[in-house]
Amino acid sequence: MNYKSLFLATAVSITLTGCGLYKKYEPQTETPANVFGLGADSRALGSSAGETSESIARISWREFFTDTKLQGLIELVLANNTDLNSARIAVEKSEAALKAAKLAYLPSIGIAPQGAVSSFDFRPVSKTYNLPLQLSWDVEIFGSITNKKRAAKAVLLQTQMHAEAVRANLISAIAQQYYMLQLLDRQMDILIATDSLWNTSLDTQKALYDNGKAFSTAVNQMEASHLNVKTQIVDTRRLIRATENAICRLAGITPQHIDRAKWWGNSTLQHSSNEFAQRMFDTRYLKVGVPAEMLERRPDIRMANHVMEEAFYNTQVARAAFYPSLTLSGMLGWTNDAGGVIVNPGKILFNAIAQLTQPIFARGKIRANYKISKLTEKDMQQKYVQTVIDAGNEVNEAIADCEAAREKSKFYNRQVEVLHEAYTGTHELMDNGKASYLEVLTAQETLLNAQLSEAMNLYDGAQALIALYIALGGGGE
Repeated sequence: MNYKSLFLATAVSITLTGCGLYKKYEPQTETPANVFGLGADSRALGSSAGETSESIARISWREFFTDTKLQGLIELVLANNTDLNSARIAVEKSEAALKAAKLAYLPSIGIAPQGAVSSFDFRPVSKTYNLPLQLSWDVEIFGSITNKKRAAKAVLLQTQMHAEAVRANLISAIAQQYYMLQLLDRQMDILIATDSLWNTSLDTQKALYDNGKAFSTAVNQMEASHLNVKTQIVDTRRLIRATENAICRLAGITPQHIDRAKWWGNSTLQHSSNEFAQRMFDTRYLKVGVPAEMLERRPDIRMANHVMEEAFYNTQVARAAFYPSLTLSGMLGWTNDAGGVIVNPGKILFNAIAQLTQPIFARGKIRANYKISKLTEKDMQQKYVQTVIDAGNEVNEAIADCEAAREKSKFYNRQVEVLHEAYTGTHELMDNGKASYLEVLTAQETLLNAQLSEAMNLYDGAQALIALYIALGGGGE
């Protein structure tokens, strides 16, 4: 074989090998089976693999949260929150980087004027100048520029998904804080009503003591319990202030009162007029759809996919380093320096250079970079799988919490009704001297704890439904 044939065969081989460097990214990682881990529970909650359109994740946050005051708070937070604004700035930076990567196909042009003044042996001064336009062009041969551009686009998509994740988490956080305020307001109402009851009981006990029908220890016990309720009122008022401050911090505003609607009126949400409250315990609103839909909607999963995409293109760039690179450079302009002879006016200056560089030995750096890129790509695939598993776990946990709150609500409701009847009856018996103050104390404290627990369970249900909404990828629109 002559040298011409050998050169041609080598060129064809390199070209065919380098064609794979232009391959586009295609996800290779499979989604774990039964990622939600629901089994029979999914039927109990009304979820269906065939009814993806019913998933609550498809509801926009404005439809999901129907309270107009909460909607206003969410809009304020999305406009002012510093973390979200930082995420938006990161998106703009990535857009600028992608634009620069796209322009890498074009040559770079610059002007580099030069001037010199020289004299030899006190002879007349000679003045020379160069006014060249310099050009440098990295020619695309083996996909290095293309893959860098694609990697930059993957980074941009990652920042966009991060911004969506921050947005969804903010919506979740502000909604939970808002409902916490409503819960605290409800607990405050319960405590104030209980305080009034304790006043009545204490007055009754004092009257019995004045008439010689009760001991001072009974009055002291009753008053101590009354004071305990008052301390709970102070603690609840402090928690309300702390929660309002937390909301203000999220909204990027100074501490102030947060306007809010009243708690959902009745003790049972089944009869509430609030649409969000109805969703908490109605299985029709708890359809989760299929896992594939979650993969399409959750920003963290999409971001993990784009991280794999970036790693793939970085590996392609590392592969391209094994192949030759071609750089064209040139110069065009005017000069009066013609090889030691000064001419005036200046003449046209032109220079062109083509440089082909083939790496031979780079002390193992090229091979090491390629191996590192491949390992990074494999690592990102593992992290993607874990992200999907974590997401499915969040959905499973949220559904379990929704179901638990739904089941407990009817028990709490009945418990409050029974204890209220017990307290009323015990108080009447005490008024007639047929029950002791300890029985009244026990009945009243038990009723208070049941009312507070019922209110907390409603909040737990709201929190679980919000968690399910976000876990399925809602809140991004």
